[in-house]
Amino acid sequence: MFAAGRWVYRHRYAVVVGFVVLVAFLGLYGRDLGGRLSQEGWFDDSSESVAGSVLADSTFGRDTDGDVIALYTAPGGSTVDDPGVRERALARFDRLRSEYPQQILKIDSYWDSPLTNGFADKSKRHAFASIGLRDQGTKALQNFDAIESQFGVDGLTVQLAGLQPVVNELNDGMQKDIRRAEVIALPLVAILLYFVFGGVIAALLPVFVGGLTIAGSQGIVRFVTQFLQVNAFASAVITLISLGLAVDYGLFTVTRFREELAEGSSVADAVQRTVASAGRTIVFSASIIVVSLGALLIYPYGVLKSVPFGAISSVALAALLSVTVLPALLGILGSRVDMFGYRRLAKSKTNAEIDAGWWARVADFAMRRPLALAVPLTLVLLALIVPFRSIEFGGVGAQYLAPDNAARVAQQDYDRLFPQFRTEPVRLVIVGARGAQLGDIRAEANKAPGLTGRFEPAEETKNDINVLEAGLVDKDDADPTIYRLRSIPLPDGVRMYVAGVPTLERDSIHGLIDRLPLLATILVALSVLLMLMAFGSLVLAIKAVVVSALSLGATLGVLTWIFVDGHGSGLLGFTPGPLMFAVLVLIVTVVFGLSTDYEIFLMSRMVEARRDGASTREAIRFGIAHTGGVITAAASILIVVTGAFGFSNLVLMKYIAFGMIAALILDATIIRMLLVPAIMTLLGDRCWWAPRLPIRGKGPPTH
Repeated sequence: MFAAGRWVYRHRYAVVVGFVVLVAFLGLYGRDLGGRLSQEGWFDDSSESVAGSVLADSTFGRDTDGDVIALYTAPGGSTVDDPGVRERALARFDRLRSEYPQQILKIDSYWDSPLTNGFADKSKRHAFASIGLRDQGTKALQNFDAIESQFGVDGLTVQLAGLQPVVNELNDGMQKDIRRAEVIALPLVAILLYFVFGGVIAALLPVFVGGLTIAGSQGIVRFVTQFLQVNAFASAVITLISLGLAVDYGLFTVTRFREELAEGSSVADAVQRTVASAGRTIVFSASIIVVSLGALLIYPYGVLKSVPFGAISSVALAALLSVTVLPALLGILGSRVDMFGYRRLAKSKTNAEIDAGWWARVADFAMRRPLALAVPLTLVLLALIVPFRSIEFGGVGAQYLAPDNAARVAQQDYDRLFPQFRTEPVRLVIVGARGAQLGDIRAEANKAPGLTGRFEPAEETKNDINVLEAGLVDKDDADPTIYRLRSIPLPDGVRMYVAGVPTLERDSIHGLIDRLPLLATILVALSVLLMLMAFGSLVLAIKAVVVSALSLGATLGVLTWIFVDGHGSGLLGFTPGPLMFAVLVLIVTVVFGLSTDYEIFLMSRMVEARRDGASTREAIRFGIAHTGGVITAAASILIVVTGAFGFSNLVLMKYIAFGMIAALILDATIIRMLLVPAIMTLLGDRCWWAPRLPIRGKGPPTH
């Protein structure tokens, strides 16, 4: 990495200009990213329910009954049957059909025919219309956007429930979250960095890299949309990760450069040493994040595939900018990096001053009585894991919107007023059954628990295929129903797929859980290998993975205690309930990656001191002293970034935000500063053991 640092310094002006132009191009290319994001990709493409859904859709077309539910309410003292209401309603629907033939496939309403008389409640104050839209996925959502404001009927109030209104609110919420992070988080990060560095220039450098990373990431993700559907949720996660890591990497780079200058190095030498040490650490850190995110590719879910492709590119960009553009800027600025600062805060400390500082005393405290510290801290982390036993999983739905969100309220009102109908029914796709066979299967299916009513034909028989539908009382408790339906004995030559959204979600949940052991194996094995290469010690690599697993488990326990058990729901503005299934995997990979990220920054300085001849205790003290403040600052900055997403109206984004905040607080305090030095003190010189393999890292150069 010394050669890379020398090259960056020699070509510093060209490096800055070249990368800024490249990122500007990517930013311009990605301007229309928001319009290319989807809300698809949540289901397990290898499941029976997806196979059944594909068969039904290819035979009969997409089931559009639940696309949009327009729920109408008459004023107090009147009904939906009052004179003039029918005429105005039918006129409105005729106008919609004639003006929006490219968007609307069909409209079935209470006022259309005797077959739809069940579309009103007993009081006749409430009635609904089912609007099916053309196309599917993102195109169907665009069709809804074109007609969203056109459902009003004079004399009646209207609420919009169903799939497309809920998806539209989720999509809008994601885009607002991303804009909030970009507009609010960056200025707050700059202010925080000013107090870390004590200077305006030094504070703005990591923010500049963060801004470049956001712009570049938008272009990269925009390119990914040419080949894959990128879910809006994935886009928000990518923004969160890339911005947070870019600022973190910038913080570590600027800090190391200022340390080198304080030790008397020339600007050229400071740049070279910064790239060789901090740059090498950033490369390994980014590699750990990439491995963690890449492990998501074992899942056949579109949303979990779009995250690694986009996020890996963004993390790589953040690391690349941090070892090229940022050192080049530092080489241009030199000692002027501390310009426009408050002298008491801006003063760079020498190694001697750092070794006599507060963080060195923290290390001494942790090493003084390591067993008395390690045991209770480990017990605390294990206790935090306990609530995870009560974890529950749910699918995508209105429950993840804010309690007062219009689409969520409309969906709840519709489900309450018309319990016999469901916008997301269970579907039986039956192939090859005739006459009495179909009747027998239907009779058996009606015995399944948890149904709102009997199974009814959804389509006329076509190509020897029948589709039956029934609603579920609670789609998050669909497992007993699905199990009973799938246990129905079938005649020879007859096939049956249990499908529909509730089944798609439950199959996806079980598929996710079934693959968790493989995910854990990949994360552990590749992380140990990479950290063995980074540290040259198998013991340190295994210790890092174990500690990161403790951090992850404690984080999941805290999340379960808050979001499933409901502690603090009033304060945070959400309704307790099952955790969205895909979010669990994202939290596992992101939190594990971030935990090992801080471990790498801490351990790299310890390994550096050890290779310079320090004893184990001296190396521990050196590592804590030189990274304690930086890790705390980095965690604080990332908390600010994730905190911007914590204000989201979407519960699923609150999961990610508060999960990362919990992990960051644990990592930067209990784990990295206290538990890690205590464990290493107990291990002693055994910390540095490794088999003699050619992959052992050479470590940062000594000086």
